[in-house]
Amino acid sequence: MSYSRKKSERRANQYAYPGLDRVIHERARLSVLTSLARYPKGLRFNDLKTLCGLTDGNLSRHMQVLQEAGLVEVAKTFDQSRPQTTCHFTVEGRKRYIEYLAVLEQVVRDAAAAVKSASTDRSKLRGAEP
Repeated sequence: MSYSRKKSERRANQYAYPGLDRVIHERARLSVLTSLARYPKGLRFNDLKTLCGLTDGNLSRHMQVLQEAGLVEVAKTFDQSRPQTTCHFTVEGRKRYIEYLAVLEQVVRDAAAAVKSASTDRSKLRGAEP
């Protein structure tokens, strides 16, 4: 394969970002995982609901998706005869979240470079006008 063909194929997939995990990338689930990252010992369901601005039903559904993906665990216990639900990362979940963040950081770097390049190109064009 020629160098120019390899380069054009690399450019063709330059912004594909396959590492943006669709399970994590959804706004509410990203919010849940970011909250859990901030509190490594876990969060009670109601605290997580408040931090993420979700309803009971919304949070329950997103937690189900995250559990099925192996990203989080939910523990049900009792505190003074009152049921408590605590949510926390799995080891694999924390690893996948960190990997996702690395890809997201690359997206931001690429976007910043693209915007800077486009603005530089526009400035050069304006400078060429009579």
